[in-house]
Amino acid sequence: MAPSQPKRGDPDWLTLGQAAKFLGVAQSTIRKWSDQGRVPAFYTPGRHRRFLRSDLEEFVDRSGPSASDGGPCVLVVDDNPALRALVRANLEREGYEVVEAGGANEALEAAAERTPELVLLDVVLPGTDGWQLLRRLQELYGAVPVIMFSGQVEASSAEVRQRGAKAFVGKPFDPQQLVERARQLLPA
Repeated sequence: MAPSQPKRGDPDWLTLGQAAKFLGVAQSTIRKWSDQGRVPAFYTPGRHRRFLRSDLEEFVDRSGPSASDGGPCVLVVDDNPALRALVRANLEREGYEVVEAGGANEALEAAAERTPELVLLDVVLPGTDGWQLLRRLQELYGAVPVIMFSGQVEASSAEVRQRGAKAFVGKPFDPQQLVERARQLLPA
């Protein structure tokens, strides 16, 4: 039986920061989920949130990949596996099916297996740049919507659209920002 309220040092209860780290999201994201009632929280007398570890595990179970089977397919292309995993987790919680690729060849192979309905594409990739991959994907699959992102390159809205992408997000970014852009282009 779970404790009725948090006690200092109790491993079953997590602070906001610990809960955010446990779920792999920003603290602002878990605050929002808590405010929406998606993640149960206990409030201390000082109005600090505490989260029961079992509630977070249950949230992950009901929000994970099995919950998103059959949703719109999003291809995430970035050479950083940790960033891909973070973006994947956030998109899957919103109902998207996610396919990951670490580079251009992997992305083209993944798209050949299942045509993505949206692509999230890093500008800087090993061996090629994201803009070249964007052109190749459009040659093969038509006007699939693409959101470009980068921490090394800036792009104006006009340049992004001129090159065929729908949006650009600079790194570092809150994963929810990318999810919100995805939702604007492709509702889950």
